[in-house]
Amino acid sequence: MNTRIHSFRRLTSAKWSRLVPLILLSGGLTPLLPRTAYAQVAGAHTVSGKVTAENGEGIPGVTVVVKGTTTGTTTDADGNYTISVPNDNSVLVLSSVGYTKQELTVGNRTSISQSLVAENQALTEVKVIGYGTQRAEAVTGSVASISGDNLREVPVANIGQALQGRLPGVQISQNSSQPGASPQIRIRGTRSLTASNDPLVVLDGIPFPGSIGDINPNDIQSIDILKDASATAIYGSRGANGVVLVTTKGGRKGQKPQVTYSGFVGVKTLFAKYPMMSGPEFVALRKAAGVYTNSLDEADDVNIDWQDLLYRTGIQNNQNVGLNGGTETGRYNFNAGYYKEQGVIPTQQYTRFSIRGTLDQAVGKYVRLGFTTNNTYSLSEGSNVGIYGALNSSPIANPYNADGTLKRTIKMPLDEQWVTTRDVVEANQDRWLSQTRSLATYNALFGEFKMPGVEGLKYRINLGVNYRQSQGGGYTGQGINAISPTTVSTASVSNAVTTDYTVENILSYDRTFGGKHNINALALYSASNNIYNQSRIAARDIPSDAFQFYNLGLAAGQITVNPNDQQYRKYGL
Repeated sequence: MNTRIHSFRRLTSAKWSRLVPLILLSGGLTPLLPRTAYAQVAGAHTVSGKVTAENGEGIPGVTVVVKGTTTGTTTDADGNYTISVPNDNSVLVLSSVGYTKQELTVGNRTSISQSLVAENQALTEVKVIGYGTQRAEAVTGSVASISGDNLREVPVANIGQALQGRLPGVQISQNSSQPGASPQIRIRGTRSLTASNDPLVVLDGIPFPGSIGDINPNDIQSIDILKDASATAIYGSRGANGVVLVTTKGGRKGQKPQVTYSGFVGVKTLFAKYPMMSGPEFVALRKAAGVYTNSLDEADDVNIDWQDLLYRTGIQNNQNVGLNGGTETGRYNFNAGYYKEQGVIPTQQYTRFSIRGTLDQAVGKYVRLGFTTNNTYSLSEGSNVGIYGALNSSPIANPYNADGTLKRTIKMPLDEQWVTTRDVVEANQDRWLSQTRSLATYNALFGEFKMPGVEGLKYRINLGVNYRQSQGGGYTGQGINAISPTTVSTASVSNAVTTDYTVENILSYDRTFGGKHNINALALYSASNNIYNQSRIAARDIPSDAFQFYNLGLAAGQITVNPNDQQYRKYGL
């Protein structure tokens, strides 16, 4: 263990970092690093050189990595680099955006310079533009794209939150701090004062009728956003507010079966408290105003931070396992996910289970068949608990009795407030609750037929069948969140069901002649139908806390069916 460490380079170009544990050896601190990557062994030596473009100018920022290791560096402003290799059999991999990757065997050389060839992928890569793809050079509309890997850099519950601040022209605003809440998405601003400004979400080619919270971010391959009139041309008035095209993962042809796993566990803490007066500041203000005197529960020597008594530290847990692969004629991908997020407000949490599968299989020479299914079950809890009580309570009001127990209410000069603390909320979570359970399945099937003898001509039929049901329930027990301990209990139940189908018939022709001239034409016939039904019932004076909201017919008080809470909508193309 007396091998000396000669160098340690940070791979800034690859944004690589790691924690280096230290141990004490022979009176010195020695990093525990892989010897093959960092220690000087037989045949190890330093290689330097210059990476240039075809015109001879140096290329800055080129990544130079020893293949099969984490040893690497980047070229400086003039294209020069220096790197340590472990042995003569090492291979240097040179890569940079816009240039073809090069692999060079080192041997016993100490100086290696290389010229990189520019690649023209930018003009030949394809972009998703609604009903199909198009080469980037032919796209005339405004299309913004982001990969699934970039989305997953931020651990969030839904893709809307992951898009926040990531794409130009796309505004994401969070209207609720409750876990799992879907954000508001605006593409190039707000268009209407009264109508909906939400963009159209298209999942794997089929208009998506559900909540974006039903889509597991781990399943995303890419997201493309159509931001101009091209969206309206493709999707009609449905795309007037822009279109969010979501493409989920698929396997690769010829790939052996591969099991993947990803997961993280983290804590969620309060970013910043509301700036409220402390006890001494409030006392000084009241004395300066000379309007109110202290109530029975107030004293000048009391200093209570009601926000500290309410907030908690939440846990965020995300686990995903998948299987993907393919053959020479097909590919598949299946994934199961679990996500749970606790809010900083007690009882607020969001739980989601998801299962997704996709299969794409060629049948013979001219036919392809496949399907994609996305299924989720989610539970959102705690929307009944807010922070009004913590912000409304006087900082000089003492919530504790002489024996240290919490009072039920505190009296202030103009108000009496139910004591809302973390302990109170958690102790009454079976008597003061709100939850929404959602079950959704989104399914797409397709068949594609290539016309024999006519190169580039094919017919495709897409069928989307979707179903989503959301059941809500809330219960507030007697005297809960109320001044009087005899305030009767209340409960409510709600139900919302969405059924949706879409059928698309697409005839397309795409062919390049002479390597320069391209013809791309598409004819489409689409039919869709969407039915939404919602109902809600409320009741007072539930005879027992054990009933909660599960049997409102036994309520001793009034049962209310508000016509404004009952909805039925049907639309289609």
